[in-house]
Amino acid sequence: MSLNSTIKELETVKSTTGTSQRTAALVVGIGLLLMTVFAIFGTSFALDTLVVSRDAATTAENILNNENLFRMGIFSILIVIILDVIVAWGLYVFLRPVNWTLSLLGGWFRLGYSAIFFVAVISLVNALGLLTDANNAALFEADQLPSQVMLSLNSFYAGWDAGLAIFGIHLIIAGYLIFKSGNMPRILGLLVLIAGLGYTLDTFIALLLPQFTVTLSLFTFIGVLLLAIWLLVKGLRAKEWQDGALKSS
Repeated sequence: MSLNSTIKELETVKSTTGTSQRTAALVVGIGLLLMTVFAIFGTSFALDTLVVSRDAATTAENILNNENLFRMGIFSILIVIILDVIVAWGLYVFLRPVNWTLSLLGGWFRLGYSAIFFVAVISLVNALGLLTDANNAALFEADQLPSQVMLSLNSFYAGWDAGLAIFGIHLIIAGYLIFKSGNMPRILGLLVLIAGLGYTLDTFIALLLPQFTVTLSLFTFIGVLLLAIWLLVKGLRAKEWQDGALKSS
């Protein structure tokens, strides 16, 4: 093989890598922003407005009176899970030039979180079924039904909280890779890493120190939002991409 053909082949590989990274950046950026919208609607707007802590009767009544909103909340959360899988792929592709094995590990952690989150959502479906399916409702006394519904809802929140520890580890790995990339702002990597620590510590604190009610991720999540914006802006700048593709460091 001649020197010229070898150089051409290397340039083709480099160009293909840059293109795939640019696509991955766009996918992750758009995916993270969409996830934010659906997550806010599904949890903060739908679930949190219907579920009243320690009041099973009111919660059951709220769900029955706002069944469509509850269903839309479940639907939105399922969309978030699907987007999570897509983002896991996109971040793996985008960060693998920095460190292939760590990028793969981070992707698996996010997929693991998605699986746990999906199992947790089944509890929401069960709660809805207890209230709307006569065959399920017949299994319990009328005064027992709200308590069973609340148990299913609590099971969802417990599964979600446990999964966030895995999600946090994924962000810690991603933040480290961003910091080491040499092509992305190091402060962005630190903020993503801190966001991961926030999610993971929230789970551990809830398990080990339940008397504390501080939610660190409410303050540290900003790193994920900034990452979405940076990737979207970077991915849209096609002319700058060829020289901006990530590289091993």
